[in-house]
Amino acid sequence: MKGLLIDSPEADVYGQMAMDEALCESRPAPFILRFFRWRAPGITFGYAQRAREVEAAAAARGLAGTDMTRRPTGGGIVYHLSDLTFSLIFPSEDGDFRPMETYDRLHRAINSAYARLGFGFELSNARTPSYAVNTPVMDCFSKPVSLDILYNGKKVLGGALRKFGARMLYQASLQTEDARSEAARHEAAIAEGLSAGLGAEWEKAPLAEAAAERAAALAAEKYRSAEWIKRI
Repeated sequence: MKGLLIDSPEADVYGQMAMDEALCESRPAPFILRFFRWRAPGITFGYAQRAREVEAAAAARGLAGTDMTRRPTGGGIVYHLSDLTFSLIFPSEDGDFRPMETYDRLHRAINSAYARLGFGFELSNARTPSYAVNTPVMDCFSKPVSLDILYNGKKVLGGALRKFGARMLYQASLQTEDARSEAARHEAAIAEGLSAGLGAEWEKAPLAEAAAERAAALAAEKYRSAEWIKRI
């Protein structure tokens, strides 16, 4: 099945979240994979997290004043300082929202591609009451939960989900020492794994003009707004 590998422009946290939502709305292909190009460091946090506590956590790490916004997806705080960030949009197979099954499918596919390249990654089998640990405020990479991808016991890849009607948005972060310096290698592995796991054939494409315009509007009106960022 056709999949688009979107070559999107550099953006800050507001623009990145907006581009994902714009692509969910326009849905130019059944499967859409996009690797973020960061204009500047930023912080995103889960849809159900408390903004005031996120700000305090960021300040405690010396990151007060860093651009931050609420994600449309769940999960914890993600510091986008040196990570490889990507998103995947794909059809929702039925009306049920089954995150654990989705994480299992996607992370096994990605992990299998890394295994073929000789990486010693593994899936976490940590017993946690829920994957979507939203409160109290949590650093997404501070503690692995079930089905995260690990290296030597440390979480290196995790993601979060949001259902948009008949499609699903998955936003993920890879946090290895070489996530950006070896970005091409990691992007190829992730794209290969998802292609095999989803049965999608990737075709490179630019961000369509209409989607770019919609993303610009969403970034300004929604993701930069205090109403969205401080909704909780």
